Amino acid sequence: MLINLASFLGVRSPLPAEPSRTEPSRAGPARADPRSAPQVPPSQCFVFDPAFSEQELALLGELGLRLLPENEEGKHRVGEAATLFYMIHCGKALYNNLLWSNWALGALSRVVIIGNSFRGIEERLLSRILERDYSYIAKVLKGTEEIAFPTHPQYTDTFNDTSIHWFPLQKLKELSGEVWEFVQEPTYEDCEDLEIIRREEGGSPPRPAAPQP
Repeated sequence: MLINLASFLGVRSPLPAEPSRTEPSRAGPARADPRSAPQVPPSQCFVFDPAFSEQELALLGELGLRLLPENEEGKHRVGEAATLFYMIHCGKALYNNLLWSNWALGALSRVVIIGNSFRGIEERLLSRILERDYSYIAKVLKGTEEIAFPTHPQYTDTFNDTSIHWFPLQKLKELSGEVWEFVQEPTYEDCEDLEIIRREEGGSPPRPAAPQP
């Protein structure tokens, strides 16, 4: 099976530094045991963070990783391959944007997200705020499988509130038809605490996933 990896790092550095900025280096491809885990070739790994320094960009290039050319605000569409999105400690809008851009049965069923717990987001936000500002997270909750990311005694703060999310096709098919009818791009006009760096004017506008028959 062909697998892609897309990493939106949530303003985290890939360089070894203080504990709060070392998540990517701990979870990078080099840490996996090739005897026990499938390896994703660097050429199929896409990374982006608007706060990357020149030194960080140079390091990622040396590793053979592919840098996304512009700030997609998380609106990254999957192709025919299953795609794992590594989004540790990202803002809620990034998850919501990712879901919107893949809002179709086929596309969502090929998405896996390692990031902030969707259940935790639901528990912490008032339902009216969740449905108004992050409607795609709210709508996909019943179609989501989620398990907590394994903890490590040495890095208790690194992966706290982190889960693995995926969207089984059968569960998505059980959602009501109304869920799929509204596909308006999120604007966050009424959001008071938007946790995202917006795309600069002049960037290419994103498109949602093509509807499934």
